[in-house]
Amino acid sequence: MSTLADLTEDGRRFVSDRHLATLSTIGPTALIHAVAVGFTVADGVVRIITGDGTQKVRNVERDGRATVAQVSGPQWLSIAGRAVIERDPAAVRRAEELYTERYRPPRVNPKRVVIRIEPERVMGSSGLFDAS
Repeated sequence: MSTLADLTEDGRRFVSDRHLATLSTIGPTALIHAVAVGFTVADGVVRIITGDGTQKVRNVERDGRATVAQVSGPQWLSIAGRAVIERDPAAVRRAEELYTERYRPPRVNPKRVVIRIEPERVMGSSGLFDAS
């Protein structure tokens, strides 16, 4: 099974180029809640910035299972794991810095939190991961 540490140069570029993704969480009625998000990969984890109290935050707080998936042409990547909400100002700042590097500076949001996903299963298209 692949990990984020197994990403090739193409894989690292794929998760640093400006692509949006889909975040899937378990909704209140057990249906999948899927929304478009920007995300970053650093330090072996996935980070998504969002406003506190959003449906995705409530879903993660109720059931921490989450998957972020990115598709661009024939390339795809899926990262599934356990998610937590981080409200610590230093954690939010770090996530904002990473988001700025990948996308652009985020708009001001005093209620910003971070959805942090610890990967348990990472899959992707050929060429994104070392074959060893």
